[in-house]
Amino acid sequence: MKDVILLTGAGQIGMAIARRVGYGKKIIIGDKSLNNAQTISKIMNDAGFDTAPVEMDLSSRDSILNLIAEGQKTGEIAMLINAAGVSPSQAPIEAILKVDLYGTAVLLEEVGKVIKEGGTGVTISSQSGFRMPALTPEQDELLAITPTEELLDLEMLHPENIKDTLHAYQMAKRCNEKRVMAEAVKWGERGARLNDIAPGIIVTPLAIDEFNGPRGDFYKNMFAKCPAGRPGTADEVANVAELLMGPAGAFITGSTILIDGGATASYYYGPLKPEE
Repeated sequence: MKDVILLTGAGQIGMAIARRVGYGKKIIIGDKSLNNAQTISKIMNDAGFDTAPVEMDLSSRDSILNLIAEGQKTGEIAMLINAAGVSPSQAPIEAILKVDLYGTAVLLEEVGKVIKEGGTGVTISSQSGFRMPALTPEQDELLAITPTEELLDLEMLHPENIKDTLHAYQMAKRCNEKRVMAEAVKWGERGARLNDIAPGIIVTPLAIDEFNGPRGDFYKNMFAKCPAGRPGTADEVANVAELLMGPAGAFITGSTILIDGGATASYYYGPLKPEE
């Protein structure tokens, strides 16, 4: 029996992380597109890893439970890498909340019930969660601990209170961060750790589409005016994940690590600050 890694979201960031921590383990790759999962699975298997692709819809609890069950056929669930989600230009408000907010909360909850002692997880949120005005402590607590099946009924998430897809995305990512804190407490009861990584602009096929799309100038301006002066790479996100998921990160749990080349700093205190 091998320890199992669940990787959700068959993209560049998820694969980069899995390549850092996945040797000697069975990696179950779940993605809404089975074709995407098969593509990443083949690349990794051809590089000596042991992976299997599974079709998985993050917005469905049954689908998440099926992914976990597939993993448990091989061994205990030792790691979770959640890199699944949809972006503001990819989906309508309802889908963003259902996948990125509700789906992530369910995944963290269900994996937390089975994660082995010493296990670790990371979920990928976004710098976007830091762009939104602060919520009240009461709102933050609701995002953190509301039972998963009641999350989408929260008044602040009602469609009339969400301005646009970007606002929905920001709310989802803020929720991811709060949820990781609350779930880390529960994971800790099993001797496991859970953290969140909030990347800025990372070059992936999806990001290149965005650079060439209607919001392209916005993104190019963002990375030109951040202190790093460039976008990041999936491997730089994996550097952080490797720390968080390995023994060197043993005292880190319930945290969100912002990795955005200083874009958020520039947004508040530099040239990216929005004009009033």
